[in-house]
Amino acid sequence: MQKITLVLLFLISISMGAQVIYQPFDSEKLGERRELKIQLPRNYDPEDKIQYPLIIVLDGDYLFEPFAGNADYQAYWGEMPKAIVVGVNQRNSREKDLFYDKEIYFPAHEGASFFEFIGMELIPYIESKYNVSNFRIVAGHDLSANFINYYLFKDFPIFRAFILLSPDLAPEMAVRVQERLSTIKTDTFYYIATADNDIVDLKEKIVSHNAQMGAVNNPKVHYRFDDFQDADHYSLVGLGIPKALNEIFSLYKPINKQEYADLVMTYPEGPFKYLEKKYADIKFFYGFEKKVVENDIRAVAAAALKKDDRDALRDLSRLARKEFPDSMISAYYTGMYYENENNLKKALHNYQQGLLLNASDFIDKDMLLDKIYTIKDKN
Repeated sequence: MQKITLVLLFLISISMGAQVIYQPFDSEKLGERRELKIQLPRNYDPEDKIQYPLIIVLDGDYLFEPFAGNADYQAYWGEMPKAIVVGVNQRNSREKDLFYDKEIYFPAHEGASFFEFIGMELIPYIESKYNVSNFRIVAGHDLSANFINYYLFKDFPIFRAFILLSPDLAPEMAVRVQERLSTIKTDTFYYIATADNDIVDLKEKIVSHNAQMGAVNNPKVHYRFDDFQDADHYSLVGLGIPKALNEIFSLYKPINKQEYADLVMTYPEGPFKYLEKKYADIKFFYGFEKKVVENDIRAVAAAALKKDDRDALRDLSRLARKEFPDSMISAYYTGMYYENENNLKKALHNYQQGLLLNASDFIDKDMLLDKIYTIKDKN
């Protein structure tokens, strides 16, 4: 428990580098004021055309900070895109916000108003003020985790990813979710977490729900279930959030060793075509473009050299010049292409030109000088 607390404190301190705004919101649907917490990405510039995923966090009075810290931390290391995180405080309104009818088990009265507040007021407001994409995530804990399921049942769900941390499931919810996810036509991520020391009644329903999810045979649904050891109803939050974000943005992540071995090296059309496909898939799935990262260029270059794929090296050098014109990256990979073609004169020229450019995370003057000296020794 102490370790989890320290991790949460670390993540919260990390998020201090991002911009956090605390503001009231007067809702017509609710007929009252609500307090919002909004975290903008580091160096957020409203004039940029970059669009960011939107994470809506219910129970924001205590759940916002863990989500904000994790989102900022993972984005810092390129494990997920920078995101805008919005927490809705419910400390004094939780019971009425999350109310559902005890006969039909759908939101009613204040619960119906809160349901509409999220979709018809809060999200349009955030979209009008900030650069958010259509890729939206919603998250909740116990009662609020149950509540977010209701957004699945709209003809066109406003959320693409659902994070349920120890949900306190309403009657018939498990069956309804299983039936809905079996037919949903939009790529949807659905995450549930419980723990060995979770509240007994909740865990029994969650485990049963997980068993019913086994009947979902829909390629559009990306489902993950975690049952954490040595955790309880509250500490599982600190374990579930990074796992959920990790799964949601698994496609976005830089190429790792497994992806390199299983996909980059085996792709029938070659490593560069795999790179193009990966980034096209990111745009298709998430609805926004990702700038090519140096890690992925390195991986594709290594695969191209190993497979002696000169076309891939040529295309990679063109991409490097386009995406990183002021960086040593462009010179290094262009020089690598010409060196592989045994055009040492052009290779040397590019390596030398690179000395005037900006170093990258992986390429510096020493690397370029090593290449220069090696070529000169050959002559």
